[in-house]
Amino acid sequence: MEKNYLKIENLICGYNSFHLDSLNFGIRKGDFAGIIGPNGSGKTTLFKAITGELKIKNGTIALDDKILTQLSIREKARTIAVVTQHTESVAISVEEYVLMGRMPYRSDFQFFETKEDYEVTEKYMKLTDVYRFKDKLMNQLSGGERQLAGIARALTQEPQLLLLDEPTSQLDISHQIQVLNLVQELNTKMGLTVLMIIHDLNLASEYCDYLLLMNEGKLWKKGAPADVLDYKTIEDVYKTVVFTQENPLSKKPAIFLVSNKILSQSKKHGES
Repeated sequence: MEKNYLKIENLICGYNSFHLDSLNFGIRKGDFAGIIGPNGSGKTTLFKAITGELKIKNGTIALDDKILTQLSIREKARTIAVVTQHTESVAISVEEYVLMGRMPYRSDFQFFETKEDYEVTEKYMKLTDVYRFKDKLMNQLSGGERQLAGIARALTQEPQLLLLDEPTSQLDISHQIQVLNLVQELNTKMGLTVLMIIHDLNLASEYCDYLLLMNEGKLWKKGAPADVLDYKTIEDVYKTVVFTQENPLSKKPAIFLVSNKILSQSKKHGES
C-alpha cells in the first residue's frame, strides 16, 4: 500500500469559539484531493494550520515524513504553494507578479532575478496561458485571468504540494472550468499533489479523486467522490434535500438541488 505523502495526525487547532477536533487523514503523492463542507465547518482553519498561519495546539502535520513546523520559512515556501480565492489586483505587471514566486530561491543579498528565475517564470506563464499578457498590469485583468496568474506564481515556487482555497468561487462557469482543467492537467501530467477547498459539490465530484468532508470541526467522511457524495450524507451535513445521480460520462456522482416548491408539489402528488 502506497504511503501517505501529506499526513495529519491528531490535529487540534483553532480559536476560542471554534477548533478542529483531532483530525486524522492522509493524502498520497499525486492525489487531487478536495475539502468540502458547510460554512464554518473548519476548512479554512485546516488550511491555516497546514500553512503555519495558525498555531497547532496538538498533533502533527508532515509532508514526505518531514514535520512542517520544523521547516524554515524558506524550506516551507519551496515545499508548499498557496493560491487564495482573491488574487491581488495590484498595479504591477503580470511578469513581475509571477516572478515574486521565485523569492524562496533568492540567496542572501541577491537583489535581482537570475536568468533561471526568468526562464522558470516564462515556462509557467506559458503553461497557464498568461504569457500573452505578461506586460499588462494585474489590475487590468479579469478575475479568471488573475487566478491563472496566481497559479503561475505558485508554480514558480516549484512546490511539492499546491493548496487552493476556493479558486473558482468568484468566477463564471467558463473560467471555473478553465482553472480546474489547468489544475487537473498539472496533477496528471506533472504529478503535482493538490489539496483544494471547494464549495461546489459538482465541481468537487468531477475534478477531485479524493474528498474530505468536514462538519463542525470534525472529519465527517473521506474517500472517493462516489463514497462521500451520497444523498443521505449530503442531507445530514448540509441540512438540504438533494437528489444524486451518476454522471453518464465521468461515472461520478452529480448533485441536484430540489426547491421547496417542487418538494411541496411532490408531496401533494404522493398524497393524491
